[in-house]
Amino acid sequence: QGKLVESGGGTVQAGGSLRLSCVVSEYTAGGNCMAWFRQAPGTEREGVASIDSYGDTTYADSVKGRFTISKDKAKNTLYLQMSSLKPEDTNMYYCASGYVAPCSGRNSHWFQNWGQGTQVTVSS
Repeated sequence: QGKLVESGGGTVQAGGSLRLSCVVSEYTAGGNCMAWFRQAPGTEREGVASIDSYGDTTYADSVKGRFTISKDKAKNTLYLQMSSLKPEDTNMYYCASGYVAPCSGRNSHWFQNWGQGTQVTVSS
């Protein structure tokens, strides 16, 4: 199975931007669907955005217009560009891959491969 490694988290002021990256060590084993999730302690993982093998994307309503998911196959990397960040975006962010049809972040249990997470903190 693919190994996923996230980076790019940090602390930013409200209104700022961050770009998360997720390098997939075995791209062909990643499945047809890749996604970003976020999770606060004691809560369920929430799907943020997903992208399928055709480049079609989905977003949670809470991030539409502010976040953009993309991937670079040549670099085996998934990205999440986050803009206009809000304090409520503070969370641990995880990338995931799997064979999910249709591709979406509706259910984290559908994904087979996970990264270790990267912390995003937005200060007010």
